[in-house]
Amino acid sequence: MGKLTVRALRAVLVVVLTGTVFVQALMAWMLISGNDPEDGSLPLTALRVVTILGIGTAQTALVCVWRLVTMVRRGTVFSHAAFRYVDGIIGAIVAAALVWFTVTALNAPGQHDDPGVTLIMGGVGVAVLGVALIVLVLRMLLSQAVDRDVEATRMRAELNEVI
Repeated sequence: MGKLTVRALRAVLVVVLTGTVFVQALMAWMLISGNDPEDGSLPLTALRVVTILGIGTAQTALVCVWRLVTMVRRGTVFSHAAFRYVDGIIGAIVAAALVWFTVTALNAPGQHDDPGVTLIMGGVGVAVLGVALIVLVLRMLLSQAVDRDVEATRMRAELNEVI
C-alpha cells in the first residue's frame, strides 16, 4: 500500500472518528441534561442509547482498521497479530447488526399501517450480518496467507542450511 493511500485512508478515518465522537458526545449530553423532552411519538431515550452503542461499534471497527493499516505499512499484516484486529472488526459488525435489530424492534410498534418497513429494516440487519460473513471469509484467506508465509520462511531456512 502506497504512502499516499495510507495517508488518505488515515485522514478519512480521523475525520469519521472525530465526527462519531462528536455525535456520541452530543447524544450523551442530551440524555444526561434532559434538554430534549420526548413527545411520546418514539422512545427517544432508548433510541439515543442504541445510537450511542451503534456509534461505538463503528468506532471499534475504525480503530481496528487503523491498526491493520499500520501493519500493512510496516509489512507485518501477514502475521497472527492481525487476527486480533480482524476479529475486532467482525465483532463490531455483528454488534452493529444486533444494534440495528434493536432499532427495528423499537420502531416496529409504530409500523402497524406499513409492516413492510419492519421487514425491510430486518432485511438490512441480515445484510449487515452478511458483511460480517464476508469479513470472516477474508479472515480465512488471511489465515491461509499467514500459513503460507510461515511455510515459506521455514523452507527458506532449510534451504539456507543446505547451502
